[in-house]
Amino acid sequence: MSTSNSHRELSAERRQQLTTNKDTMEEQLMFAQNNRERIQAVENSFGPSGKALSQPGRVLIGEGRLMKLSRRGPQPKAFFLFNDVLVYGSIILNGRWNKKQQVIPLEYIQLEDLEDSTEMRNQWLLRTPRKSFYMAAVSYEEKRAWIEHIEECQSRLHSAGSRPRPDFAVTWIPDQASAVCMRCSNSFSVAHRRHHCRKCGFVVCGACSKKRAVIEHIHPTKLLRVCNMCHSSLSTTKHRAEIKEESRGRGSSTDKICSDEDEVDWCNEEEEAEEQLEEHDPSRWMDSLMDCWSTYVHLKPEHVRPLT
Repeated sequence: MSTSNSHRELSAERRQQLTTNKDTMEEQLMFAQNNRERIQAVENSFGPSGKALSQPGRVLIGEGRLMKLSRRGPQPKAFFLFNDVLVYGSIILNGRWNKKQQVIPLEYIQLEDLEDSTEMRNQWLLRTPRKSFYMAAVSYEEKRAWIEHIEECQSRLHSAGSRPRPDFAVTWIPDQASAVCMRCSNSFSVAHRRHHCRKCGFVVCGACSKKRAVIEHIHPTKLLRVCNMCHSSLSTTKHRAEIKEESRGRGSSTDKICSDEDEVDWCNEEEEAEEQLEEHDPSRWMDSLMDCWSTYVHLKPEHVRPLT
C-alpha cells in the first residue's frame, strides 16, 4: 500500500515538473519572440541609415527619452538600453522615427552621478573613450532607473570577462559657457567662431586650434582638432615615448596594428556636424519639453532571459 502511494506521489511530482518545464519553455520562447520584435522595431525606427542591432544573445532592456547636452545646448534624444550596448539618436517623430544612430558598447561607459543645479535637474555624466557628455531625465526616479540598469548590465558583462577601457574623453565645455576663447581671450563673433579642443574640451577659436593630433582612445589614426597648448603637450609626450621605445629596441611604431580600425566610429560624424553649426543663443534645460515625453520603460524586470 505504501509502495503504491509512493509511486503515485512520484508520478504527481514528475507531472508537476514536466508542467513547470513546459511553462518555462513557453515563457522563454515568448520572451525571445517579443525581444526580437522589440529590437526589430528599434532598427526600423532608424531607417536604412541605421546599423543592424539584432545579434545572438542581445536583449532590449529598456528605452526612453532623455536630454543630452551638446555644444549647442540640450537636445532631446531617444535612448535604448540593451544588455551590451547603449543606442541613441535624434528624434524625428517621437516613438516612431529617429536618425543619427549612435551605438556605444557598455564596457566603454563610465557614469558619474551629479547634483541638481538651478538649470539642470536629474542629471548625470556619461563618459566614454571617444566622447563624454551630460544627460538628464524627467524625474529623479527615472534617472536612478537608467543608472542602476546600465550598471547592472555592466556588472554582468564584467562577470563574463569583459574589461572596461581605462581612458575616457573629456567633457566638452558648452559654447555658451564662454564668450571668449579660453586660450587667447579674444571674443567670439560670426567671423571668429567657436571650436572645441578634443584633448582638454576647452572652447577655443580657429587660430588657437589649427593643429591636429592623434588621441588614441578617441581614434587610433584620425587627426583631431586640438588647441596649441595640448598639441605641444601631446608632441612632447609622443617624443618621449618614441625615445623610450627606441631604447628598448622594439622597432618603429609604424608596425603597430590597431584592432580599433574595425570598430564603429560612433562619435566622429556627430562631432563634425556640431563643428559646422552656426552661432546660436544659449539654451536651458526646459522642463516643458520633457513633460510630454514617455517615461523610461523597463521591459523585463529580471533584466535577463527567463531562467530555466
